[in-house]
Amino acid sequence: MTDLHPRSEDVAATQAEALGRLAAGLAHEIKNPLSTMAINLALLEEDCGRGEQGEPSARDKRVLKRVHTLQREIKRLETIVEDFLRYARGGSVDRAPADLVQTIREVLDFVELEDTRQGIRHHVDLPAGLPLVMLDTGAFKQALLNLCVNARQAMPDGGELIVRAVRTGQQVEISVTDTGVGMDPDAVERCFEVYYSTKKGGTGLGLSTTRRIVEQHNGRIAVLSEKGRGTSFSIVLPLLVEIHGKKEDA
Repeated sequence: MTDLHPRSEDVAATQAEALGRLAAGLAHEIKNPLSTMAINLALLEEDCGRGEQGEPSARDKRVLKRVHTLQREIKRLETIVEDFLRYARGGSVDRAPADLVQTIREVLDFVELEDTRQGIRHHVDLPAGLPLVMLDTGAFKQALLNLCVNARQAMPDGGELIVRAVRTGQQVEISVTDTGVGMDPDAVERCFEVYYSTKKGGTGLGLSTTRRIVEQHNGRIAVLSEKGRGTSFSIVLPLLVEIHGKKEDA
């Protein structure tokens, strides 16, 4: 007999897929004019930067200042669009056995250069011989990247980024700790809310996306923070263990 009443999870999946398509279309429509503006601003910057005598005039310098402001705003809009698209797509993750330690190292290698430029030192403690974890590697890298970028933004004058992974039984706990500005209790309570942000120009989607990705990996995420001293995010994931001859999440 055909079920005429779709299950609630099927309806939710259909709605999420429709939202993802709508977000992709919206992002495309916004990106095209942003790209056109970026190209024309780059050409205008080049024209003003040359000047008739090789040096920009006072007027050109004023124009250049406005051009640079517009370029920063375009980059901010592009970030907002990308964050929204990433969040709206959501969907299910495609997990497979993966080396968590290697995944963490790849994310840290990616952010290290920019962190170094900002005076942020990395302290990394990762275990050898950790069992595999069921990961959608691309999605989980994005979750970790969001935490690393969040830490960088909290340390504008430099500081320490401490990343550790510790096995506890059949689970692994990853902590990402910074020595930055920290959060007050209200911000700690709300930091995973969609569109909540205390940062100027923040989209409020990074941490909510991270939490969703972690939960899609049968994990959990928590945060501790103290204003003026720093913030620590911890992610707990199940390890892949052998149960009755089959490898499963612990």
